Amino acid sequence: MIQLIISLVVGLALAVSLYFFARRVKPSAEGSAQQLREARQTLDSLQFGLLPNDLVQRIFAREDLEYVLSAAPPDVQSIFLKDRKNIALAWVRRVRSAVLDLMRFHRGHARLHAQLSFSTESRLALNFARLLTACRLLQIALYLRGPYAAPGMVRTAAAAAGRVCLISENSLAFLNVKGIDPAENDPARHRA
Repeated sequence: MIQLIISLVVGLALAVSLYFFARRVKPSAEGSAQQLREARQTLDSLQFGLLPNDLVQRIFAREDLEYVLSAAPPDVQSIFLKDRKNIALAWVRRVRSAVLDLMRFHRGHARLHAQLSFSTESRLALNFARLLTACRLLQIALYLRGPYAAPGMVRTAAAAAGRVCLISENSLAFLNVKGIDPAENDPARHRA
């Protein structure tokens, strides 16, 4: 009797999984251009908005901490540390969010393009996993110890995000088509 119940449960689970597998939504052609544009914007935001070395160094600048500790009263020091911690955590969240957006795009659409190589995609998947793990560990360290607790982890996460951007850009070279490249269509660029 127990074997019959177990067999029925397993059979029902297989039937349900087959149903959902068969009804899986495939990306449509009409949404692809918009999704390509969004992926390109996410990649550009990550590369040029969140990862420039100057920005990362400014957020985690130890000189600022030393100056505030030497020149400000304790209540200002506390406010500074709290604000810098919030800025650092927000930076990590935004990097992680951009990486997740790129990863979703790759999972959903990159497999449809024949130009992608298995080795590049597997390297990208490994780097995505490493970066997401590094971001989560960095968030924990920043939350527990503050923005100056793990400068090596910050550099590691930024370097890993840079690698993900380069590999992603190389594997998605079709995103650089003139019609969807936002840098090409920027009117301010043509005036300069």
